[in-house]
Amino acid sequence: MKRVVITGLGAVTPFGEGVGAYFDALRHGKSGVRRLSLFQDPQLPCQVAAEIPDFDPLRHVSPAELKRVPRVVPIALAAAREALRDGQLDLSNLDLEDLRRLGVIVGTGGGGIEFAERQYQEFFGNQSRHVTPYCVSSSFVGMLSSEISIALGIHGISHVISTGCTSSSDALGYAYRMIRSGDESILLTGGAESCITPGLMAGFCRMKVMSTHFNDTPASASRPFDRDRDGFVLGEGSWMFLMESLDHAKNRDAKIYAEVVGYASTCDAYHRVAAKEDGVEPARAMTQAMHDAGIPENQIQYVNLHGTATRMNDVVESKAIKLAFNGHHQKLLASATKSMIGHPQGACGSAGVMAGVFALVHQFLPPTVSFENPDPECDLNIIPNQGVARDVRHVLCNTIAFGSKNSALLLRRWEGGE
Repeated sequence: MKRVVITGLGAVTPFGEGVGAYFDALRHGKSGVRRLSLFQDPQLPCQVAAEIPDFDPLRHVSPAELKRVPRVVPIALAAAREALRDGQLDLSNLDLEDLRRLGVIVGTGGGGIEFAERQYQEFFGNQSRHVTPYCVSSSFVGMLSSEISIALGIHGISHVISTGCTSSSDALGYAYRMIRSGDESILLTGGAESCITPGLMAGFCRMKVMSTHFNDTPASASRPFDRDRDGFVLGEGSWMFLMESLDHAKNRDAKIYAEVVGYASTCDAYHRVAAKEDGVEPARAMTQAMHDAGIPENQIQYVNLHGTATRMNDVVESKAIKLAFNGHHQKLLASATKSMIGHPQGACGSAGVMAGVFALVHQFLPPTVSFENPDPECDLNIIPNQGVARDVRHVLCNTIAFGSKNSALLLRRWEGGE
């Protein structure tokens, strides 16, 4: 089997465009949660979100294209282009056969839901019922990889994985498995999401899973594992990776950030939105990922937690960590990136994996911010408010999704000459 490495990074986040801005926020424990500004609806109980500040889609798509695609497309394209640049893969220098060997596997939960909502408003809210002819092609989830492939001229596989909040974890996992098996040599993969919309927020508020008590102090609203947490904050963004076989990377003299060594996915088969309280299946996903990598639990130094800040999810994940690590959890350090970026739904797994890459490259573990009052039911070694320097060789990234889904990815520090 092939070894699989990460050779390029790209990001558009609540801290702006670029991986550098994201890494700086992780290092300094910044919050990207602000007062909701993408639209105004004072009747919504939640009035905060982790939006991308000052994002100009016209830097990434033409004015004509902007009318035809959802907001998530220029966000994803910005991150994808940065990952390619960072990986020193200039598509303009590739011939058709090379472009046929490069593929796209991207994860998203909502896809074009923002575009669809606008078209529904146009159809039902205006007497003319005038909708764009692109309302179908740009609203469905599967359009995202197509838009990336078309815009960049990539002729290889073009797949979307949509499994809720595990979407981008699964996209990265599928990419890892395809490269490891030798079916592909190099893939552009990751996640993208932009679904901060009136309809979706109203639905989540009805489910009582969103934060509503911190509208006047937005930076404190997303507080995973804190005793005073009251739900998640919607976020948006894209985190993209260039992933390839080690042989392929060495042949083109690519720089290597980290190695992907394990992946697994399980299902509680329990409930549409609630996680089963025993934590057995998310624990099994983590255990299987470690087994896939051939790495025992006592060799993991850090876990990037799913950490949504909902009452149930954080308790279940805490149980799962303790089951999966079988006592080693007492020495394990953990943090929840969503405390800083909110919950970007299907893109959250890729955000966590990039935080894991940051930890491995910089030997620095990002914190869980707004962590003020520990919850006794979540008795993990949460890194509070300020990151810490640590010798880290293995990082596990955990995700849990609606529909009882669980996914885990395992990364290893790249040490030159391996």
